[in-house]
Amino acid sequence: MPTFTALTTLPGKAQAEALGLALEDLDPEPTGVGVFEIEDGSGHWEVGGYFLDSPDGIALALLAAAHGAKDFVVSEVPDQDWVAKVRRELTPVEAGRFFVYGSHDADKVPTGAVSLLIEAAMAFGTGHHGTTLGCLRAYDRLLDAGQGFDKVLDLGCGTAVLAMAAAKMGAPTVLASDIDPVAVDVAVANVTANDLDGRVNCLEAIGFDHSDLAAAAPFDLIFANILKGPLVDLAPTLAHHIAPGGIAILSGILVDQAEDVVDVYAKQGMTLAHREDIGEWTALTLKRQ
Repeated sequence: MPTFTALTTLPGKAQAEALGLALEDLDPEPTGVGVFEIEDGSGHWEVGGYFLDSPDGIALALLAAAHGAKDFVVSEVPDQDWVAKVRRELTPVEAGRFFVYGSHDADKVPTGAVSLLIEAAMAFGTGHHGTTLGCLRAYDRLLDAGQGFDKVLDLGCGTAVLAMAAAKMGAPTVLASDIDPVAVDVAVANVTANDLDGRVNCLEAIGFDHSDLAAAAPFDLIFANILKGPLVDLAPTLAHHIAPGGIAILSGILVDQAEDVVDVYAKQGMTLAHREDIGEWTALTLKRQ
């Protein structure tokens, strides 16, 4: 049985969230609604609804007009075993000593690699995206240079792949936090699947607003693979939570946004130690003086 999507874009977070709420009241009602910032620096947002029955085109047109959005584009999505499809197309990822794989590729783990099991069903943070890959490469580079980290935070952890990498490298204190409770549940499941129970503390938090984060600070290493906007907003707080001489690995940043982020963090006493561009994305390694 096919499903249907209805997608539109519009400028501004408040407008997008208002449209998302209005979309939930359609008849037939959507089975889910998503509101996402488009990661191209434009400030535009995407709003989408997912339907079991074909949505009402007139109602969608009225909603778009009322909220200043472009016309909805409705598409029919055929039935498909998406997990099986992803398993076919998602090959293992190597980032220096780290090897990210799904259980269907368990026989491909190289001898001596630091293996990180992330199932194909986990869409974000599998290591294939340029942002996660860039963070792993940056961490691997620091380890090759002989640096060690006792207290590590994976902020906006998603699947917690970065936190697990730190735990497998022996960091005694590793925290993984996310604003999304579903992501935290995914992180907990991945920690268990990688035999790291008790070695990664997964928690739900908005930024640094959590007692466990305050208790563990200052951190020697903070991963923050999120987006430019939140990274800029968090700059003073993030720098405050890093120990002198500590490192921040930042990503979720488009190549043409990198200089802006570097400038913001320079004002917080953090200097650029390394930058790596992968496709349209960049990963920044910053050091607190």
